[in-house]
Amino acid sequence: MDRTQAIRPGMILGAGTMRNEIVRLPYFLEHHRALGVEHFLIIDNESDDGTREYLAEQSNVSLWSAKGSYKRARFGLDWLTWVMMKHAHGHWCLTLDADEILIYPFWDTRPLAALTEWLDGRGVEMFPAMMLDMYPKGPLGEQSYVSGQDPIEVLSWFDSGNYMIQRQDPMENLWIQGGVRARCFFANKPRRAPTMNKVPLVKWNRRYVYVNSTHGILPRRLNRFYDRDGGEFASGILLHTKFLDTVVDKSKEELKRREHFANSALYDEYYKTLIEKPDLWCERSSLYRGWRQLEAMGLMSRGTWL
Repeated sequence: MDRTQAIRPGMILGAGTMRNEIVRLPYFLEHHRALGVEHFLIIDNESDDGTREYLAEQSNVSLWSAKGSYKRARFGLDWLTWVMMKHAHGHWCLTLDADEILIYPFWDTRPLAALTEWLDGRGVEMFPAMMLDMYPKGPLGEQSYVSGQDPIEVLSWFDSGNYMIQRQDPMENLWIQGGVRARCFFANKPRRAPTMNKVPLVKWNRRYVYVNSTHGILPRRLNRFYDRDGGEFASGILLHTKFLDTVVDKSKEELKRREHFANSALYDEYYKTLIEKPDLWCERSSLYRGWRQLEAMGLMSRGTWL
């Protein structure tokens, strides 16, 4: 369903590869439309839960089907890069998974266009965000989520202080690990924990390419979202909603498919533990209260955007 003829200069675009996300899509689209995303470029990877049919009905979604291995397509990036090369050049483009919700300083009062205009004025072509795992209190799978509901009403808790950051060569990006997945699933091997840093919002150019999800991008200057001389670079948060009640069944599926990690065997125990419905909450868990709380904790920053 190619509706790209509706894309006009200056439109902010959204992009992503999805499979079986019918439960998340209503709120995902509502939230990012409200921020100011005007058209979505979506690759559907053989969904069988109504995802494709739902997306095909959305007037501001262009939809393509991709068959075959998500993993062999560089976790969907090969499919998505082709679409973005053709249709996102010159646009600010927000590339997300369906379980990611972007927030940024002042997001509740300032549209995404205000942020991109400010970035344009400073000659900045990207906006980084840390992925923040949100989780419920109590065993996973026992808190009911209704499609269209704000998932943070169910996933209200997060880990605030157990993060490790290092600068990576040769991409020159910051590598962030930690949070509840490191605490609960990789406590004995923290360097194997999932990566939390992303560059989801980019003034796209057909010469650009994401290397590993949106964790790293080329040219590598787009990864330099930190100030070597002091000060703070403006940044946002991707509220990660993986741990909805659907996670138990999805974990069973992914344990069989083995499509989501480069070395899937390392994550077998991770999925097996999720299937057992663990309680991720602990006494050090923080209750989410808004973006200003996350800024005060040092998890995001307004930088010089006042």
